[in-house]
Amino acid sequence: MNRLLPLIVFLALLGAWEGVVHVQAIPPYVLPAPSLILSTLREDWSLLSASLWVTLRITALALALATSIGVALAILFAQWTWLERSFFPLAVILQVTPIIAIAPLLLIYLDADTAVLACAFLVAFFPILSNTALGLSSTDHNLRDLFDLYGASSWQQMCLLRLPSALPYFLGGLRIAGGLALIGAIAAEIAAGASGQGAGLAYRIVEAGYRLNIPRMFAALALISVAGIAIWLVLDFVNRALLGKWHDSARQRG
Repeated sequence: MNRLLPLIVFLALLGAWEGVVHVQAIPPYVLPAPSLILSTLREDWSLLSASLWVTLRITALALALATSIGVALAILFAQWTWLERSFFPLAVILQVTPIIAIAPLLLIYLDADTAVLACAFLVAFFPILSNTALGLSSTDHNLRDLFDLYGASSWQQMCLLRLPSALPYFLGGLRIAGGLALIGAIAAEIAAGASGQGAGLAYRIVEAGYRLNIPRMFAALALISVAGIAIWLVLDFVNRALLGKWHDSARQRG
């Protein structure tokens, strides 16, 4: 019953939304009813599904790039502290700069797809870099002393001790980065849509706004929400599969 409770609450909210729209006779261009949004989603599925694929493809590619580059840099930072002190502040600067302010600038120098990919990458990159670097630096010092005692090289320590110890930290950063990659892609697509470029879901929202097609705006927004939930579920499954029963976080969650 407890597992069904969120679904029951969600359906109750949708029912209340539907009832308020019909009782108050709210026009669709102000607030469409859930039934109208579902109907619009079915009628415009060919258009919206193509845009959904564009957004998901860019999000997945940005996440893959952020993961590979972020983990590689974290390993280099862990091996050479002077490298971390030199370049980590630059990563912080990129993280704290609002992506919505960077997107219009990137659209000047890059084509729309590349600019959206770059924005999604920049948003997803820092959580993976910082969490992995934290995990690599949090390895039990007693185990590191033991590896030193047996004459293990720094790279042997990295592969056999520090990387496995950092796995929970990395997976935590990956789950954060998955949602942020989607957010970054959407933010960049909004900027691209405002300039008449792009083909993702956010572009469809901007286009529908110009045409006052509010039901399509809500339908595209619903697809974005579903995509975000799907990304979280996939990454949560990866987290459970890799941690299994050996890490406390997975064991406590059952």
